[in-house]
Amino acid sequence: MVFHVFHSTYADIAPVELPIHEAVLGRAAVYGDHPALIDGVDGTTFSHAQLDHATRRIAAGLAEAGVRKGDVLALHSPNTVVFPAVFHAASRCGAAVTTVHPLATEGEFTTQLRDSGARWIVTVSALLDTARGAAHRAGGVAEIFVCDHAEGHRSVVDLLASTAPEPSVALDPAEDLAVLPYSSGTTGAPKGVMLTHRSIATNLAQLDPLISSGPDDRVLAVLPFFHIYGLTALMNAPLRNGSTVVVLPRFDLQQFLAAIAEHRITAVYVAPPIVLALAKHPLVTAYDLSSLRYLVSAAAPLDAELAAACSRRLGLPPVMQAYGMTELSPGTHVVPLDAHRPPPGAVGKLVPGTEMRIVSLETGDDLRAGDSGEILIRGPQVMKGYLGRPAETDAMIDADGWLRTGDVGRVDDDGWLYVVDRVKELIKYKGYQVAPADLEALLLTHDAIADAAVIGVLDDDGNEVPKAFVVRQQGVELSGDDVIAYVAGQVAPYKKVRRVEFLDSVPRAATGKILRRELRARERSSTAR
Repeated sequence: MVFHVFHSTYADIAPVELPIHEAVLGRAAVYGDHPALIDGVDGTTFSHAQLDHATRRIAAGLAEAGVRKGDVLALHSPNTVVFPAVFHAASRCGAAVTTVHPLATEGEFTTQLRDSGARWIVTVSALLDTARGAAHRAGGVAEIFVCDHAEGHRSVVDLLASTAPEPSVALDPAEDLAVLPYSSGTTGAPKGVMLTHRSIATNLAQLDPLISSGPDDRVLAVLPFFHIYGLTALMNAPLRNGSTVVVLPRFDLQQFLAAIAEHRITAVYVAPPIVLALAKHPLVTAYDLSSLRYLVSAAAPLDAELAAACSRRLGLPPVMQAYGMTELSPGTHVVPLDAHRPPPGAVGKLVPGTEMRIVSLETGDDLRAGDSGEILIRGPQVMKGYLGRPAETDAMIDADGWLRTGDVGRVDDDGWLYVVDRVKELIKYKGYQVAPADLEALLLTHDAIADAAVIGVLDDDGNEVPKAFVVRQQGVELSGDDVIAYVAGQVAPYKKVRRVEFLDSVPRAATGKILRRELRARERSSTAR
């Protein structure tokens, strides 16, 4: 079969045939005493040399405890300066790390433990009850360690004190798993995404020509390390290049702004809700953010007008976007740092060694520049598959190695990608396709709207119509009719918002993605009453 394939304009790179701990920490001796990790709350600092040493000692302690090649270790923690050391220590033992959402319920954690087969847990004392309950219910967990201190559990500090020999494990980077994050993919329940050492190490090298960092860079890590975006962009990429990572456990705007000012942060990787706060919140003007050189937004669609407003307010170059997904290790597109004037709304250009097709949603035929269709990706960063789910893997990756992203996009004549929406999130109103992201971006231009999300719901005639969930700006009056009229004046008739519900907050994942399934469940519940 003949495909119309879009290729990267950057020179190909060879796959990185290294374990992830070597790919990231292999130059630690070169960076030596230069700070690698700083706790943005209490100032605790680890140099690159100290991080490498800690990783080796923790690995020795884990190996002494019984962690072996092929095991799975569940890392259940908010962002801390200990997280990277535990992650790479597990890798040195030959174990794969399954990262667990810190806010996971006991039931959700139990499901992930059972599905991944994790035998070891590293958590923090504040989350210990959940971890204990999940381990008891799942069975098969050999030991629970804590990053800090808790009675009855060995801590990472205890592992650091191990005098056992450092493990020496032979790994096949192309086959052995480094990370096992969980993703819903394009449909369904969360599934274990098998990412090999080669896929995630190669993706770091693929990003370098477009958005590299160095020892002079200070990156603020507020998005979660447990998510592949944070793991790659905020943890592994800067540590690999000798940068300093300032770590915050969660997003609090005042703490976030204070950390930028105090630590003279040069680069911030965020999701659209943080861009929105930077563009609109009055607190922003109270802090000196002049050290910032650039800002990158990913994980969810970012409206071009909102991006421009944020750039103007901060006096920065245009907010850069990036694109990818867990199943792609995760990056496939980035707006290059040296792009003079990237087109508004573009999520970037293909990284080296990556191919893309755009296919028709109706026929599956390949499309050319300018036409919108589903984005398909092929490259060394594509996952090995879903753990224990061959049928779902085959539905996601075809025999020729093309991964179906479930996202709708188009490419312009200069190779810039624009993501329109997700296939499964498109609203089909009387045969017309309506992209929720377009309506959400429009709603956010209203001065009285602080946040918004749109899903498709059924009207009395059984037609799917757009419904907006809206958060009002504090202290303002806004009716549902006001919202409907505002949108109706700016879109084609079939795109009109036809229902409105006001919320205190839009449900979002830690990465900023709108949790539309929660809105759909809310809608089903209200309809059933």
